[in-house]
Amino acid sequence: MTITRRQALLGTAAAGTAGAVAWLAYQARHDIGSVSSSNSPDDLMPASATEGMRLREFGSTGFKVSEVGFGAWAIGGQAYGAVDRAHSLNALARAEELGCNFVDTARVYGDSELVLGEFLRGRRSRWIVSTKYSGQPEGMERTIEDQLRRLETDVIDFYMIHWAPSKEESGLYDELYRIKKAGKARAVGISLKTANDIDFVLDHTELDGFMVKFSLLDPDPFLARLHRLRERRLGIIVRSALKEGFLTGKYDRNATFPDPNDQRHTWTREQIGETVDRVERFRFLEKDAGSMVVAAARYPLSFAETSTVVLGTKSEAHADSNFGQVPGNVLSTTSLEQIRSLQNELGLRTARARLMETVRGLFRR
Repeated sequence: MTITRRQALLGTAAAGTAGAVAWLAYQARHDIGSVSSSNSPDDLMPASATEGMRLREFGSTGFKVSEVGFGAWAIGGQAYGAVDRAHSLNALARAEELGCNFVDTARVYGDSELVLGEFLRGRRSRWIVSTKYSGQPEGMERTIEDQLRRLETDVIDFYMIHWAPSKEESGLYDELYRIKKAGKARAVGISLKTANDIDFVLDHTELDGFMVKFSLLDPDPFLARLHRLRERRLGIIVRSALKEGFLTGKYDRNATFPDPNDQRHTWTREQIGETVDRVERFRFLEKDAGSMVVAAARYPLSFAETSTVVLGTKSEAHADSNFGQVPGNVLSTTSLEQIRSLQNELGLRTARARLMETVRGLFRR
């Protein structure tokens, strides 16, 4: 039986054709979809900054979001092990001190929204809050009312559907637009998974932005559709930049996750081993960025299309690293070229993306 992403959320809280080549050649001539070749963070981040943390435009919403956002899944206590509420509140406070103004959560992230609601008392205007509808049976409009109460706020800044609705679920987009029109959300979007999801958003919706996985080990679908993203101003939240923590570089092949509340608890020995081996191939980035954590987080920030990278945070130590060390810089052009070559070698890029790069290269000679 096939399990949809919506069901999973609730249950767990042909580029070779002549025509395709011709289109890729057209894109190559016009330099569509290339990685930024600048080493200057100012060229990539045109907005203002506060003590190292730079602010980026969130599409055309008018929001200016911290380039590193607070990923609040972990503080809910149901994904990366148990967490002390006081530690969570201190982590949020430290993130704010270091210039973070964007936080992302969801109704299915345990107590995350409740912890945020407590933290935001008296400081709501300093934060841009993102949360999600995850397919609760009571429906979207009743769910957001509950979330507004939990978050102790009158409006959610960015409200998402937690998956890309199928054609049969297209009515969910209309519900999302009604919520925005009613003033319960300032901007709306979805959390998506594939390049086809991106195409649908760009071609058929009035969404303000979306969330997508993008990391050294998961370069697509972001890079596979980079040329299209540059044609449209959407807010883009990057998630999973640290690959469930493995791109911190602190795990080896013997790593175990015994806590059943840790989402990595179900990973097989083969999954862990393969992931660790791939991470080790990127160790050269430590020379550029100083550590694997910083390198991994700065990778998506090296693309101007990224609005913010949300990093899971559940302690002051995490906050010091995520918001004190990562912001303010990007990876060098040399590192980006090495990354692209290694991703291709490891088979992490789609055939279409690799072909596009090849054709672009031919027209640059």
